[in-house]
Amino acid sequence: MTQDGTTWRPLFNGRDMDGWEHVGPGHFIIEDGCLRTVEGMGLLWYTREKFGDCRLKVVYKTVIPTSNSGVFIRIADKPADEWFAVHNGYEVQILDEADGYHATGAIYSMSPATAKPMNPTGEWNEMVITMDGLRVIVEINGVKVNDFTTGDPVPEKTQWYEPERGPRPTHGYIGVQNHGEGQDVIFREVSVAPLKA
Repeated sequence: MTQDGTTWRPLFNGRDMDGWEHVGPGHFIIEDGCLRTVEGMGLLWYTREKFGDCRLKVVYKTVIPTSNSGVFIRIADKPADEWFAVHNGYEVQILDEADGYHATGAIYSMSPATAKPMNPTGEWNEMVITMDGLRVIVEINGVKVNDFTTGDPVPEKTQWYEPERGPRPTHGYIGVQNHGEGQDVIFREVSVAPLKA
């Protein structure tokens, strides 16, 4: 239980990838009790349950200023490849050096991050994603950076790799992304908690 009374349930045990599966050509390794992205595009997703209304906490750090990853929520079904979650879920971006729609805390290319409270490269950050019905709120290091509701206006796609527009389910799988060689992100914690009453 944390100081604010929240009881977090860890989904990553710090020892192995029990309960997780990977799709795509890249992969994750366990390093010093953490998950580390390596070698190319992919998705590590939690297989044991779909999540509805809850809070998701991810503690991570970047390795270089252009480290690139993301946290996926509301993934509609079991992903068969690394692109399924892109088009059938929401990606909360991790990429500090980018414009608002593609920066850390953005709902990737749909809803921009409105602040950049990230700690410097190599230091830990805490991202908390609140899923409440159609609404998604993203906080980084205690600062709200996004407040998006399915159905809000979103810009049209401008690149082939951007997600298809349209609604996502209110219950879905979650996952973390590995993106490109040398763009590693390290995850120390992935935990969930119920919404506060």
